[in-house]
Amino acid sequence: MKSFYPGPSTLFPEVRHYLTEVYDSGILSVNHRSSEFVALSQSCIGLLKEKLQIPEDYTLFFTSSATECWEIIAQSLVINQSCHVYNGAFGEKWADVTQEIIGKENCHRLPFGLNEVLQVQNLESLDGADLLALTHTETSNATCLPEGFIESVRLEYPQLFIAVDATSAMGGVQLPFVSADIWFASVQKCFGLPAGMAIMVCSPRVRERCGSNTKRYNDLSAMFDRMDAWQTTYTPNVLGIALLAKVLAGRNWDDTALKNRAKGLYDFTTQNPQLGSLLIAEPSVRSHTVIAVQAPELLLHNIKTQAKQAGFLLGNGYGKWAKETYRIANFPAISDGDLEALKGWLKNAFKNQII
Repeated sequence: MKSFYPGPSTLFPEVRHYLTEVYDSGILSVNHRSSEFVALSQSCIGLLKEKLQIPEDYTLFFTSSATECWEIIAQSLVINQSCHVYNGAFGEKWADVTQEIIGKENCHRLPFGLNEVLQVQNLESLDGADLLALTHTETSNATCLPEGFIESVRLEYPQLFIAVDATSAMGGVQLPFVSADIWFASVQKCFGLPAGMAIMVCSPRVRERCGSNTKRYNDLSAMFDRMDAWQTTYTPNVLGIALLAKVLAGRNWDDTALKNRAKGLYDFTTQNPQLGSLLIAEPSVRSHTVIAVQAPELLLHNIKTQAKQAGFLLGNGYGKWAKETYRIANFPAISDGDLEALKGWLKNAFKNQII
């Protein structure tokens, strides 16, 4: 089965061999305070900074998921108020989790339209907020923030702490790391790895803000203290870290080809309206890593069912778009050949009245 599900998604084919190599290395049986683990952690973080062009003075952490990062940020960094800007289900869920921790009166929400080209001047005053929460790529509806938006926010609000959920972007498209204080992403999408781990990237300002507050077990201050020795506060996902290091070392992370491939998918859908229409009409806010296609319910059912029988797993719609869209992942681990095979099948299936 060729999976185009937008997470967990297709693994890099090399992972099959990496699993054996990691097992044979013995690293999975060592203590996570040992020199062997420290060397692995240091190597993996070095590769992340090198391959993804993360500033050297930023600190990286291994967490269990992007959802855990939502909690860590709310517990460690919000003093007065957070402001959540979103247009989809995952951005809204982040606000929901934060609200449960800091209270409704301290969690400000700024939802915006599906095809809206977000601009700094469209935002309400953020003077009362400690932290601005943004979702770079909204997996539920296949949108992304317009190019240059995060950089513009940083220029307009230099003192504001900016946190970015980059789960369907990091490892796929180049990110302006220097323009935000916190970035995080789970590995089961653009990194082409099994679910169960996330990467959290923090600027030097984050350490200054969280200080030495260690009232909670997984508080950022405690995480910084442990990472000074290349360790984690709790027993880490050693297998995930080892696999990530191998995937990073074995690949060049350039987003040019991925963006060109995304354009090809959008052009293909536009040229074949019998397969549905693009959910996102505005080109400047279309995701490069997830494509959402809108179709009548019967057509939607037939496309997904027949595609699965032919060996292609398409993603279901999500949230309010669950019953009217299907999604196609365009992650780096998905090969050009598999995407071309999917496009060929979709076109021929409709022509031959299979759908």
